[in-house]
Amino acid sequence: MLWSCWLIANICMWMNDVSGAWMMTSMNVTPVWVALVQSASTLPVFLLGLPCGALADILDRRRFLIFTQIWVAVVASSLSALVFWGHLSPLSLLILTFFNGIGLAMRWPVFSSVVPELLPKSQLPSGLALNAVSMNTSRIVGPLVAGTLIAYAGSAYVYLLNAVLSVGAAILMSRWKRVQEPNPLGRERLWSAMRIGVQFIGQSDHFKGVLMRIAVFFLSSTALIALLPLVAKQLEGGDARTFTYVLACMGLGAISAAAFIPRFRRLYARDELIIRGCAYQCLAMLVVAFSNSTLLTMAAMCVAGGAWITTANTLGVSAQMGLPDWVRARGMSTYQMAIMGSTALGAALWGQVATLTSVPLSLALAAFTGLIGTFLINHFNPDPGLQDDLTPSHALLPPVSEKPPETGHIMMTIEYLIDPKQAEPFKELMQESRKSRLRHGALHWELVHDMTRAGRFVEMVEDESWIEHLRRFDRMTEADIAIRDRKMAFHLPDTPPVVNRYVMQSTVHSQH
Repeated sequence: MLWSCWLIANICMWMNDVSGAWMMTSMNVTPVWVALVQSASTLPVFLLGLPCGALADILDRRRFLIFTQIWVAVVASSLSALVFWGHLSPLSLLILTFFNGIGLAMRWPVFSSVVPELLPKSQLPSGLALNAVSMNTSRIVGPLVAGTLIAYAGSAYVYLLNAVLSVGAAILMSRWKRVQEPNPLGRERLWSAMRIGVQFIGQSDHFKGVLMRIAVFFLSSTALIALLPLVAKQLEGGDARTFTYVLACMGLGAISAAAFIPRFRRLYARDELIIRGCAYQCLAMLVVAFSNSTLLTMAAMCVAGGAWITTANTLGVSAQMGLPDWVRARGMSTYQMAIMGSTALGAALWGQVATLTSVPLSLALAAFTGLIGTFLINHFNPDPGLQDDLTPSHALLPPVSEKPPETGHIMMTIEYLIDPKQAEPFKELMQESRKSRLRHGALHWELVHDMTRAGRFVEMVEDESWIEHLRRFDRMTEADIAIRDRKMAFHLPDTPPVVNRYVMQSTVHSQH
């Protein structure tokens, strides 16, 4: 049921994008205006991805999804009305496309986090590939439906159908029997949830590597979608149907390649697979840039679709595997922000290059930029592989306070007594502890060394409140317990390290 909703939502997205791009092309504006339709569609995800991801982690996901579909339906109805009345201008088209993108920004983190909620980890790659099939099926169906309606009825009916389908998806989602389990600690505050999401990503080398790769790939590959209406106009026929057929071939190539992704993953390491995907994407973009044949362009778009799904799925699975459940929507919203931010920037950049030079030259420069950028990232920042076990652990019980403080930051200190000769490896290990504490939401971390006793170290961790201090125990994983066990191996006495907790009377806001 949810996969069907995802399919309908994606069909609506592509219908909106195709209709908007073709309408802008029909207004006799410069290439940069055509490319800005793609920017307007994707920029909201970049700007609003993190707060929407935080909301998806703390609110009822079913109700949140229903609200997003109603939002999209209202925007589509507004576009339909303006086209019917003949009052749609290039500026109003961009503004309403931006508002439609807000709906995408709200729903994408929820859908990304729902898949791991429904499937065991062993089936996650296949589940994400199935979602990608939904995306690329919509890449075929959406443009074909939109192109047919534009050719025989007009763009107003595209937006009207978009509104009807969005309401239908909302009704279908209302049948989802998901039960929201309340957290005994209550909901996280929005700003705090956003801060912790950013901290988690900032302390995850694996996830930062994924973000760099996906941003470079979409910065270059988006030129193909953004400039495709202009490419289609130069082909034989050069009408809306030509554009939709060429675009649909990209979805067809992606669906065909999806069946081979599990085999590709067994044959090649992650970075090697990404390089191969970027190479095929580059080749396809060069063919599209300089081809005058519709059939050759359609074949190249099939190759581009296969390269796109292979690269995007490989990085998407890598991102999901690097996220624990409690921060999944925030992490995937940041992943989507990287995609949409680079897409919006790339569409504007390559549209401007096409305006100053030509469409073929812009596509060629975009192709080589993506290939060279990906190669450099893989060379200087190779994939270390996923080394942490993110299975939730409840090995440590949260502390109990007879009178928990209602206000004030909490300072926890842990005293370690170690062999002074082991000071250097201990301090290296404590940097891993620092990353773990900050990933879980700590405001501040320090390691202090007793000047009068060489083997005495004190770890100091500051939390925003008593509730946030307790939340960190809920976020512990098996990897965190492994770090704790390694720290305990350095501790010499038979008794555990002394732990003290204080309510801070004055605070210095820092996240070092």
